[in-house]
Amino acid sequence: MPVFAGCPRPLLRSLVTAEEVHGETGLQVNLPDPQHPLQTQHGVSFLIEQLMGAAAPITLATLGPLTNLAVALIQQPGIANQIGELVMMGGSITQGNITPSAEFNLHADPHAAKVVFEAGLKPTVLGLDVTHTVLTPPKRLNQIRQIGSAAAIAAADMLAFYGAEETARLGIAGAPLHDPCVIAYLLKPDLFKGQDAYIEVETISPLTLGRTVVDINRATNCPPNAHIIRTANADGIYKLLIECLKRL
Repeated sequence: MPVFAGCPRPLLRSLVTAEEVHGETGLQVNLPDPQHPLQTQHGVSFLIEQLMGAAAPITLATLGPLTNLAVALIQQPGIANQIGELVMMGGSITQGNITPSAEFNLHADPHAAKVVFEAGLKPTVLGLDVTHTVLTPPKRLNQIRQIGSAAAIAAADMLAFYGAEETARLGIAGAPLHDPCVIAYLLKPDLFKGQDAYIEVETISPLTLGRTVVDINRATNCPPNAHIIRTANADGIYKLLIECLKRL
């Protein structure tokens, strides 16, 4: 799988990272050395090239800040017509995790998120309100570890490391599955339920920077620009996860 490096920092803000949650490597497990070198082409250029050259619209899954996608949309607005579906992990309706009101991915580059939400893509948004209902308590963690494969053990180790910090801080039963919910949605969307809504990203207030202001009740009369997931079938998601890990 080729890997392309993207933008080294947010559009306007200084870079913020989360070593205290994910560890210095972002994974905190021992993995084999890469078999292929980092590609020389810039990630934004690769994204534009793939979208503009595609015979059919492409689905994008975003699991972090939206800087690269925003820069691609600014450089080549025509890629919006080539994005068939955008499914993202980010934002929240209620609480934050990097600040009291903002989720990390969108807080890290709120100006990029604003560009993406205003591009007419109508993304499917999986925020903290739903991912915090998909938890990995010890029973589920043991089920993953008992698969016994290198991939399953690595997944369990990552969840255990990540879960220790968040479980202690939030007083919850286990680590939430944030990013994997995006992939689960793409594989089995019937495990999730949501609604269309208008979402605006706060970019001015220091207190609420990066907050997703979600108009669930159509108070603004603005047409919906996103589909926000409200509920998830946690048992079904873990069943899917375990089935996939067993094949690796």
